[in-house]
Amino acid sequence: MDQSKDITLHQQILNDIEGRIVSGEWPPGHRIPFEVELTKQYDCSRMTVNKALTQLAKAGLIERRKKSGSFVTQPQAQSAVLEIHDIEAEVTSLNLTYAFTVASHVKRKAKLEDIRRLEIEPGSSVAEVVCIHHAGGRPFCLEERLISLVTVPEAEDADFSRTPPGAWLLNQVPWSSAEHRIHAVPANAEQSASLDIPRNTACLVVERRTWSNIGPVTHVRFTYPGDKHALVARFTPAS
Repeated sequence: MDQSKDITLHQQILNDIEGRIVSGEWPPGHRIPFEVELTKQYDCSRMTVNKALTQLAKAGLIERRKKSGSFVTQPQAQSAVLEIHDIEAEVTSLNLTYAFTVASHVKRKAKLEDIRRLEIEPGSSVAEVVCIHHAGGRPFCLEERLISLVTVPEAEDADFSRTPPGAWLLNQVPWSSAEHRIHAVPANAEQSASLDIPRNTACLVVERRTWSNIGPVTHVRFTYPGDKHALVARFTPAS
C-alpha cells in the first residue's frame, strides 16, 4: 500500500474517532470497532489502525484492553500545577489596599466531612478558621480553612488576627505536596452575606489540600465572586 496514503488514513482515523468521542456520539464505555473492522472500513494496513489507536490511548481518550478491544474512557479531571498564592500579594497587584478579618477560629473534634477532606483519623481535633479578605474596602474572598491539630498543634492558639492563616502556615510548616480542585458554584446564603453579593451570584471556588512530611496539614476553600479572580497555569507539553 502507498505509504503516503497510510499517513493520510492514520490522521483520518484519528479525526473520525476523536470527533465521535468529543461530540458524545460515542459515550464513555462505548466499544471502538476492532482493528480488523477499522482496517476494512478505511482500506488500510493494520499497522496504521494500531498506530492511531495507540495515539488515542496516550491522549487518554480510549482505553485498550487485551482480548476485549478498545473503549471510550471516563472523563478525567484536568491536572494543572498551580502555585500556593498569597491573597495579599494578589490584591496588591491590583493596586488595591488589602485587609482581612477573622470571622471565627475554633477548635473542635473532626466531623465526618472533615475526616474526608483532611484524610485524618476519626477522633482527631481540627482548628476551623473562617476569614474574609478585602480589596479596596470591599469583600474579595471568603476563606474557610481546616487545620489538622495532629500535624500542626500550634494552630490551636495561633493569633490569626495579625497574620492570615495561610501565610502563618507557610512560615510554620514546610509543605511537601498540594492538591487543587477548582469549580464554580452559585453563592449560597453564607457566601452571599460574607462577600456582600446577591444570592446565586456565580462564584469561583478553589479548594486546596496540603501535606507535610509529617501528615495532612490543611484543607482550605477560597470562594471568590466570579469576576474577582483568574487562574493561570504555565505548563509544557507532556512527554
